[in-house]
Amino acid sequence: MATTAHPYWPRSLPLPGYVGSARPGWQCAGAVAAAGAGLLALGWALGGAVGGARGGASRSPARRLALGWFLMCAGVHGVLEGYFSLRHQELRLGHPANPALPAGKEYAKADSRYMTSDDFTVAMETVTAWAWGPLSFLTFLAFLRRHPTRYVLQLLVSLGQLYGDVLYFATEARAGWSHSDPQPLYFWGYFVGLNGVWVLVPGALLADACRHLAAAQRALDRPRHKAH
Repeated sequence: MATTAHPYWPRSLPLPGYVGSARPGWQCAGAVAAAGAGLLALGWALGGAVGGARGGASRSPARRLALGWFLMCAGVHGVLEGYFSLRHQELRLGHPANPALPAGKEYAKADSRYMTSDDFTVAMETVTAWAWGPLSFLTFLAFLRRHPTRYVLQLLVSLGQLYGDVLYFATEARAGWSHSDPQPLYFWGYFVGLNGVWVLVPGALLADACRHLAAAQRALDRPRHKAH
């Protein structure tokens, strides 16, 4: 039986009713990159306010970058992945009025599981969208206001992101990396590069949160000297 022509891997992948994207891939990738960079810059700028709502010293450049990271994650998880979790069955179809579909069609060249509503992919993206998306925004607000739960939230979000991404890579490795176009842009750029960021950054933030929480616990455990 003949299969519908499409740009996804494997080429024999059945995609009934497939309709190609009306926009070139570079426009889709550029739009997502610009939006992500804008959120990162906004978080950086807001993190530059001295003291925040509770007062205190200026934030370090690394901490301001972390604020930008969590704000960007809230946008990516909530908009792109949130839409996919709700409308994933439409991804292979043509809905020109839907602004999120061209970006999804472009990324799916790196992982065609998104085109077939793969059970693991849908489940993972649903958890990412509706758990780590809102919690990323709460973490951003907690750091902005210097709330005492900020490192607890950073630990929760970073651990969840890291765990999900490790499973994402592991399941595709077990499938023999068969769902990604072997072109360097799609495999190394989109699949490995983009997802690798969500391994490296959450890993570093997880270690940072553990360090701060351990320091707080050590301070709490110090024996209090009674006043004479």
